[in-house]
Amino acid sequence: MTETRNGPSDAYALILEAIDVGVYKPGDRLVESELAERFGVSRTPIREALQRLETQSLLVRDGRSLIVASLDHNQLAELYVVRAELEGLAARLAARHATAEEVRVLRDMVASDRRLIGDPEAMSRANRRFHKQVHLASHNRYLVQQLDLVHRSMALLAVTSLAAEGRGDAALAEHAAIVEAIAQQDGDAAYAALRDHISKAFETRLKIDAGESVRR
Repeated sequence: MTETRNGPSDAYALILEAIDVGVYKPGDRLVESELAERFGVSRTPIREALQRLETQSLLVRDGRSLIVASLDHNQLAELYVVRAELEGLAARLAARHATAEEVRVLRDMVASDRRLIGDPEAMSRANRRFHKQVHLASHNRYLVQQLDLVHRSMALLAVTSLAAEGRGDAALAEHAAIVEAIAQQDGDAAYAALRDHISKAFETRLKIDAGESVRR
């Protein structure tokens, strides 16, 4: 049986994924009729999905049009502060609650992701999977929900920090340190390792943004 995707939740997920993978980037205009045709969804659920994304500040008004939002310097800093605290908490809880199987999955992710070094987009997708697995290993559904919201906002960043030279190798080393702290059930070390990881990613992004500003 063929599954029909016509509901607003389906339309929302399709548009959100398109933003997340870079089909639509900050500043791009989203047109209801074009989205309906692209995704094979009727215009009513598309309209409802766009309203929901606007409410979540993922889309903003530009006159009568809706465009993908972008983050200014202050918003970026605020986002990383929240992300560092919530991710650190997830790592601390994972050190307490992660099963042996979950730890093995995290280790396998770090090992397999090494082959992706040099491909920033693939690394970015793998990075999201790794962080999501840490979130799930916290075994706290409310924390996972809040981190999902934070990571939706991360989709508004047009360039991954993993595109910076040497960042892929460094990020994987940081991931390995996070996993080992979780495996050792050392909550303080896991919290510190993940916060340090987010701090370095933020620093890299600031350098990328500064370079973009100079070129402009």
